[in-house]
Amino acid sequence: MNDMAIPKEASCGQPDGSGIQETAPAFRESEWKLRHITLAGLSWPPASEAHDNTPIIMLHGWLDNSLTFVKLAPELTTLGPIYALDFAGHGHSGHRPEGQSYLLMDYVADLAELVERYFQETPDGKINLVGHSLGGIVGALYAAAFPERVKNLVMIDSLGALSRPVQETIPQLRKAIKKRIAGSGKHVVYPDIATAAKAREGGLSPLSPEAALTLIPRNMRPEGDGYVWQTDPRLRHPSPLMMTEEQVLASLAAIETPALFVRADEGLLSYRKDLDERAEVIANLQIVNVPGGHHCHLDGETGPVVTAIRQFLENE
Repeated sequence: MNDMAIPKEASCGQPDGSGIQETAPAFRESEWKLRHITLAGLSWPPASEAHDNTPIIMLHGWLDNSLTFVKLAPELTTLGPIYALDFAGHGHSGHRPEGQSYLLMDYVADLAELVERYFQETPDGKINLVGHSLGGIVGALYAAAFPERVKNLVMIDSLGALSRPVQETIPQLRKAIKKRIAGSGKHVVYPDIATAAKAREGGLSPLSPEAALTLIPRNMRPEGDGYVWQTDPRLRHPSPLMMTEEQVLASLAAIETPALFVRADEGLLSYRKDLDERAEVIANLQIVNVPGGHHCHLDGETGPVVTAIRQFLENE
């Protein structure tokens, strides 16, 4: 296995008011060069007592970054080495070239290239995937397309892609193109990281102050006398093409690997009434309910999430 790891060692303590605790196990900054983009991320070496050397690749949610796994990853190092990616346009990873969009299938293609380039030399040729939200969607699509490369799949508050009725295809395309032409507008400049983190606490998936301070520093960069989002603003543009529900069901039905759906009691999927059919089409799926919101692996009491994922990966 060839991890193009940047030699810089980084403790879990972060500057600028991060909520990460200095006592947590250390991680490394890592980097993986693909043909058209360089992806960054964090890695945790396996614990000395690790009984398996199967790599665990962790995939974060939309507008988040690899620090979303800073609580979960150290708890799973007894299972093998862990690599948490920053998706393209997120965290410290490269941005798509001008004129390109952030299409869901391109994230899947990035993951496929990364696995083929850097994770071929595994004990059985396979990896474990742990994805949150968007990361769970990408992981599920990759597992469906490349079942021979995935040993186990974990989806945290995630069960298949967002879908749109077929009749919304052209309105969605029109909306996406109009936004692409209009552009993203000017950067908002924050006086400090704490102010940016405060802004992130609200929204569709609220975060506690501690969780926001943990996650946000990796999404920021200095500019002038303050900080701006390093996250590519094009990530907020509408997708020009989305899957229909029939396509989502077909993709989930193609998953052959053992899979775990970690469903948060107060997560974004907690009120969805249409998930039973999605769950039923996955042949080898376990479901566990855990307390907490959408970021149940990072925010609040994360013990139930850790226990569920560890037991699933240990039992295989």
